[in-house]
Amino acid sequence: MAYLQATIRVTQDKAEEFSDLLMEYGALSAAIQDAFAGTDKEQAIFGEPDEPTEQIWAESLIICLFAQDEDVAKVVDQVCQQMGGAKVSFQLETIEDQDWVRLTQSQFEPIEISERLRITPTWHEAPNDPNIINLALDPGLAFGTGSHPTTRLCLLWLDQHLKAGQSVLDYGCGSGILAIAAAKIGASKVVGVDIDKQAIIASKDNALKNHIDHATFLLPDKVTDELFDVVLANILANPLRVLGQMLATKTKSGGQIVLSGILQDQAEELMSIYEQWFHMAPPVFLDGWSCLTGIKK
Repeated sequence: MAYLQATIRVTQDKAEEFSDLLMEYGALSAAIQDAFAGTDKEQAIFGEPDEPTEQIWAESLIICLFAQDEDVAKVVDQVCQQMGGAKVSFQLETIEDQDWVRLTQSQFEPIEISERLRITPTWHEAPNDPNIINLALDPGLAFGTGSHPTTRLCLLWLDQHLKAGQSVLDYGCGSGILAIAAAKIGASKVVGVDIDKQAIIASKDNALKNHIDHATFLLPDKVTDELFDVVLANILANPLRVLGQMLATKTKSGGQIVLSGILQDQAEELMSIYEQWFHMAPPVFLDGWSCLTGIKK
């Protein structure tokens, strides 16, 4: 059985109602995403400190599935009429049915980060080598499988610079991959923070898979005033612009900051912001992305 997938571009004021009405008129599923996801126009909307909370992206894509025999144009027209008559354009493609679990698994092979650091999905056999630090991690609802350059840059930094016994704060922990890696490399205390409750759940589950019992995962309002030797923030440039002072207050004097999720052409600007609190080192680049590091003044 095949499905029809429609991609509809809408503005912020229409996205949620349009998505709900599509479901009412016959869509099998509907998801909203940032129309500029993966670009420097990507919009962080989830209520970071000092940043106004948005409900949805300024420009969004609604990705929806229909049965193969559905008249998608008619459904979209019905929704438009109910919302006042303004027409929208959409792209339509056929999605063949298949073993989605096997297909997903085939797209996630083990990842070699360094000579001693590996990421292995649970459906693959983990390395049988006591000198290798293996992270058991499956793709899930929270961001972070190790394949993205920003995650790889942070993992490489941990592999090369984290010292046994140091404390680590992972702000924006996603899947918990950086916090788990820090714990396995030798951090004595690890705290992961995320504004998304699903990320907290996923991080805790992943820590259990990796037999990590000294990592804590919290929402921002549960974080104490404790200071850390290393503060990681692999998020996006926009929230990093406003989080600088807060991240600095969580870093011990002489402690280290590690920032990623920053496009290469954004590095200079972000460095100039963080130089208020840190002695910044030259950036490291990978595939158009940056990793910035510094030592707290």
